Amino acid sequence: MKNFIYISFLLLLFTACKPTSSAIITTKEVAIKKGVYSQPVAVKTETKSYQSNKKKVATTPTISQKSPNSVQKNTSGINEKNDTDIVIENEEEASYLVEQIINSAADNLGIGYRGGGTTKNGFDCSGLIYSTFKKFDITLPRSSNEMAEVGSKIDLSNAKKGDLIFFINRGQHRINHVGMVVEVNGDEVKFIHSSTQSGVVISSIKEPYYQRTFAQVNRIIQ
Repeated sequence: MKNFIYISFLLLLFTACKPTSSAIITTKEVAIKKGVYSQPVAVKTETKSYQSNKKKVATTPTISQKSPNSVQKNTSGINEKNDTDIVIENEEEASYLVEQIINSAADNLGIGYRGGGTTKNGFDCSGLIYSTFKKFDITLPRSSNEMAEVGSKIDLSNAKKGDLIFFINRGQHRINHVGMVVEVNGDEVKFIHSSTQSGVVISSIKEPYYQRTFAQVNRIIQ
């Protein structure tokens, strides 16, 4: 009888912790259809000027771990080149940067989970975010818990594309999962992340699992 109760408890726990899959997006094609990923198109960059009279946004910051809220220009040259399909879609610098970061992350949809991974061979949650931002000369801390100390905390109701969204799962007492907001539609926030079960996917805060484990949202690009 005790064994039966124990097994029933384990099955209930597994079911409760498993996120629903109805809102999960696992391929770029589905992301395009649902409007959370915009397929890049070729443009003639030599004829365009991307100057703006509005407030300038630095597109090559490095975020120091010693001073979490500070932003400094990166001159180390350690970052990878941008993917060839990263193109300018509008003349607003902040919007341009956010859209291209999202596009770059979405190129990894469907890639499997790998602990400690930061390449297309597999990503863990913070590895996906770290490597994506690094392509744009934005160096974040390597762990999700440390990333949660960077930038400024934003209420979920004010979340925007490009914000980082954090969770506390598996009975932990500190943040241990991170994703990036890719769409906000009313009170629904969709985010790209690397999950242990499905790899790189786009999920929704409306899913019961993520509602229960949500911790905070941080804005990195002001």
